[in-house]
Amino acid sequence: MIKKIPTFLLLALALSRAVNAQTLNKPKLDSLLDVLAANNKTMGSLAISKDGKLIYQKSVGYSSVEAKTPADAHTKYRIGSISKIFTGVIVFQLIEEGKLSLDATLDKFYPQMPNAAKITVAQMLSHHSGLFNFTNDPGVVAYMTSPQTHEQILARMVAQKPSFEPGAKYQYSNTNFVMLSYIIEKITGKTYLEEVKKRVISKAGLKDTYYGGKITVADNEAQSYNFAGSWKLLPETDMSVPSGAGAMVSTPADLDKFIEALFAGKLISMASLEQMKPTTENYGKAMHKTPFKDKTGYGHGGAIDGFLSSLEYFPEDKLAISYTKNGGNYSPEEVVTGALSIYFNKPYTIPTFVTLKAEGLEKYTGVYASLALPLKITVTKDGNTLIAQATGQGAFPLDATSTPDKFVFERAGVVMEFKPADGQFTLKQGGGEFVFTKEK
Repeated sequence: MIKKIPTFLLLALALSRAVNAQTLNKPKLDSLLDVLAANNKTMGSLAISKDGKLIYQKSVGYSSVEAKTPADAHTKYRIGSISKIFTGVIVFQLIEEGKLSLDATLDKFYPQMPNAAKITVAQMLSHHSGLFNFTNDPGVVAYMTSPQTHEQILARMVAQKPSFEPGAKYQYSNTNFVMLSYIIEKITGKTYLEEVKKRVISKAGLKDTYYGGKITVADNEAQSYNFAGSWKLLPETDMSVPSGAGAMVSTPADLDKFIEALFAGKLISMASLEQMKPTTENYGKAMHKTPFKDKTGYGHGGAIDGFLSSLEYFPEDKLAISYTKNGGNYSPEEVVTGALSIYFNKPYTIPTFVTLKAEGLEKYTGVYASLALPLKITVTKDGNTLIAQATGQGAFPLDATSTPDKFVFERAGVVMEFKPADGQFTLKQGGGEFVFTKEK
């Protein structure tokens, strides 16, 4: 006999759900993104899902600055290394099918790779292989925007000297996941594009996720930008280069849905998921661990061209959060931290930014050199923004602070403290301090 739940209890449950639904401070979340957008700190989209339901979504900025196309909920962004979770899922599916194992060595598939006989699938998934990260090679700039064959990419990776002996330590390397995506193709006889669509996208019911190609603005695909006084369009990597290490395109809502499907056991077994989770280190097998206060989240970050992204899932709260951006120097991790603080009602102050007048910035501009570093830094201005550029590197905007003559570029941890009267500034980064003097 089925017992009937008392009416008063049903009412209490309904009220409880209503109260919980109202705890999300949407105005404060809106304010966070609006302030960042108003100060040219970010362009992008945020999505938060609870219990498999989308409870917050907002986009700011443009998917295309030139076309003046506002970003919206269906704007699709390149997600960079979040793609590695997709690749990891396929690898574990093949393991469950008995077609691969964590102990399988690289020489079974690509014997020409350095240390191939000593490198296992598990080591590649966890970045313990010692394979040199091919995207750290300065030469990648020469070919990254052009289509590449597997043979061309392989030849470059084969030529690189290993960074360390397999298993010796953790060191992030995109080479690992390019190799894993090539192995997937060898085992299945299909392209990675076909396999990720069949094995992940279709199973998770994703509508705006796919293996990327040439960016098409008309299809609501975002272009990426750097803000240096104004938005500057950045070159786009040809997706044949990163492959399974970073070639996927998606939206925050789809990413939330993907990671929810993963943690619900819809893509791989729960036993396989446990193997993906980090244990002794912050990175497991195609997945990292991110603490927030007293909570533990799992996911991945991504970076490709000017796109930056973050995806996290908190199992205890059944909460998924993703932020994808196509411009601005405010990191997605900072956005996610702010959004989580607001969601969990933790103390959080919306950031404020100091706006300078264009007049008077000339006292900072010039070419500066240091006896301690073999490079020069040129400081210019674009409207009311100071721009710095080191020899052989890209330009980056400097944010004013509440401290006079102190500027920062938070994304790279750069602090520049000027002494205009002396024609000098002190550069602080990574624990080092270097004095630069303006050239006459």
